[in-house]
Amino acid sequence: MLKIKLSLLLLLFLKTINAQVKPIKIIEKKIPNRLALYAINESMQDYDVMITVTGTNFRQSKAKPRLVRVPSATKVHLKTLVLLRGKTPSYTYDLYINDSLSRRALKKAFEKIQVKPRKQITVYVPTGCISCDSLLHQLSNGRYIYAAHKLSENLEMKNQLQRSFGSGTHLDSLKAPIVNLGGRLYTRIETHEALLEELDKE
Repeated sequence: MLKIKLSLLLLLFLKTINAQVKPIKIIEKKIPNRLALYAINESMQDYDVMITVTGTNFRQSKAKPRLVRVPSATKVHLKTLVLLRGKTPSYTYDLYINDSLSRRALKKAFEKIQVKPRKQITVYVPTGCISCDSLLHQLSNGRYIYAAHKLSENLEMKNQLQRSFGSGTHLDSLKAPIVNLGGRLYTRIETHEALLEELDKE
């Protein structure tokens, strides 16, 4: 009997964890007399998504809801609600998410977004860095959120890094960026491709 109870508790716990992991989140954008609903996919996987909205004080299309493709690291418009004048909308939605992609899914225009990487990315820019501008430009146009700091503008940060490297390495003499991936420092990553390759390593 005890084993059955423990198994049931474990099953409920796992279901709770799985229920909290949602690869797609919905955000709303208020526009004049309308409310636009967008799907945000912060994962590295494409999904097909279908939203069904119910509520009061708005109108919506009477067409049957359809699957919409939401590619990885993108924001996609799903639905627009037309608000009734002088009324405050109240709505709830059901969201169907499928990782088995359908050829019939609508493929709408999407906006690329930056997402949180598996390891935090921080780039420190030494004064004499040659490849930093190129790397930072590619990161700005890439899919991952990152942070960048010019050491010439933050002497306290520069001194802390210098202590990490010791007296054998002078930061001002470095021609490449100092890249911190998940707490580990690299001085030989000069390209976006090299950074992604290192990022994917376990």
